[in-house]
Amino acid sequence: MKTDAPRYALYYAPHPDSPWGRFGSDWTGRCAFHGATCTQRAPAGFDAGTFARLTAGPRRYGFHATLKPPFRLALGRSLDSLTRALREACRQEEGFEVPPLQVRELDGFLALVAEPMHEGSARIERLAARMVEVFDPWREPLSDEDRARRHPGRLDARERELLERWGYPWVLDRFRFHFSLTGPLRGEQPSDIDRLREAAATRLPRDPLRFDAVCVFEESAPGAPLRAIRRCALS
Repeated sequence: MKTDAPRYALYYAPHPDSPWGRFGSDWTGRCAFHGATCTQRAPAGFDAGTFARLTAGPRRYGFHATLKPPFRLALGRSLDSLTRALREACRQEEGFEVPPLQVRELDGFLALVAEPMHEGSARIERLAARMVEVFDPWREPLSDEDRARRHPGRLDARERELLERWGYPWVLDRFRFHFSLTGPLRGEQPSDIDRLREAAATRLPRDPLRFDAVCVFEESAPGAPLRAIRRCALS
């Protein structure tokens, strides 16, 4: 097993030139499609360095919502075959409107989350489950290093089961559609977290967000910024 091999992920990411794509690039300070850094506008009360530190995680991964988390290609599988299969799968899915998004604190970080009772949320969950299951043959089996990184001792029994079967503990019935806006906020003042939340909510585009494609993101080497290398349109 080559731990320095590229990893690939299936993400939803808005088109980079759309209002939501520009919001993501401006907030994180980087466009995952173009691989270019952007000028960040820090919220009131934050200097540029502090805001860059708090958004370092989303900047590396790019503005996205995870469908199938990063994986190395299984023996005998290729990026081309993954892309062909994804394009075919996307042709079988119709685009739809993403439920309204709100800024929430999720497990110690800020994220955009969708209204759970909206019809679009059920469609997202079904599509995410399909991505996890259909493309599992492309995923290299979980390594001891990958398993340890998920801290299985902190997971409940169902999450450990999902980790072993699908390589990730937060899929299927534990899936949560979200866009990360910050990394962990441990040690940050509640007033600062509130300012971040308010700043993000104020900047959200008013345009509806359409779920119109699934993207292949690539991590070329461990710790490298992820780039969107394919965008496969839904029908």
